[in-house]
Amino acid sequence: MGDVVLIIRIMPESPEIDLEDLKSRITSAIGGLHDIREEPIGFGLKALKIAVVVSDAGGESDAVEARLNDLEGVERAEIVELTLT
Repeated sequence: MGDVVLIIRIMPESPEIDLEDLKSRITSAIGGLHDIREEPIGFGLKALKIAVVVSDAGGESDAVEARLNDLEGVERAEIVELTLT
């Protein structure tokens, strides 16, 4: 088995969400985090894009996505890209 790089877009609930606090909570919740960036969406709203390396074992990517969706202040987290390392 190898590893998979997940690129995940995280949409905050509103433009008022403190992105630095959200980044900190994401870092605490997710192991294997390699990068986190802000991506302007419009009307003051910014999404976060993160790169996470996980095992390609079944269900691992779904578990990461579910943990992110459970974080307070996250409206939606979705995998937008997936590639083998």
